[in-house]
Amino acid sequence: MTDLLRIMLVDDEADIIRQQTRLFEKYEDIEVVATATSGDEAIRLAKEIRPDVILLDLGMPVTDGIAVTQAVKSSAPEVEILIFTVFDEEDKVLEAVQAGAAGYLLKDTPFLRVVEALREIHEGGSIIQPHLARKLLKFFRNPQETKSGLPEEEIPKLTQREQEILNLISKGLSNKEVAGVLGLSPSTVRTHLEHIYAKLDVTNRTEAVTEGIRHKLIDVD
Repeated sequence: MTDLLRIMLVDDEADIIRQQTRLFEKYEDIEVVATATSGDEAIRLAKEIRPDVILLDLGMPVTDGIAVTQAVKSSAPEVEILIFTVFDEEDKVLEAVQAGAAGYLLKDTPFLRVVEALREIHEGGSIIQPHLARKLLKFFRNPQETKSGLPEEEIPKLTQREQEILNLISKGLSNKEVAGVLGLSPSTVRTHLEHIYAKLDVTNRTEAVTEGIRHKLIDVD
């Protein structure tokens, strides 16, 4: 049995929350510790209860998922956030990721995949879709951070295996899926990820993919 995963569900539709809660009750390693039907309520509860991961509806009225993400990561930075959205709204999702979300899934994603994603985020992973990776690439192609007179930033040196793993996680693959593709054990993949994080000076997958794109270590074609 793994450590208990404490999650909070946030959606402006109470029926959706009730349905999700019933589904999560089937998993002994997951506990729904809080629910919220508004962004303001979510911000208050996140600060008070500090769940491990929040499954957060992006398109809520008044205080939307982006604003919630910004507020939660400011007051409780250790709380991870998985954006849940009906539409593939890449621009809004990108804003949420830039605000600190660990990734996103569409609401028609099979429930088992949602469970896997929450567990993965709890273990320090992230959920990065190929379309989002392309958006990040376009964002970092803007030389806004370049200043004359400053030395060029050194590009981190990854091994071939580390670069393969970085590219695979940028496509949204879990550790288990990466291990299957490369013929490695999940523990070996985790070790490589730790090395990647250290070399890129990051702490999770979202940051690793972001830095990988910025340094052109990831192929997003």
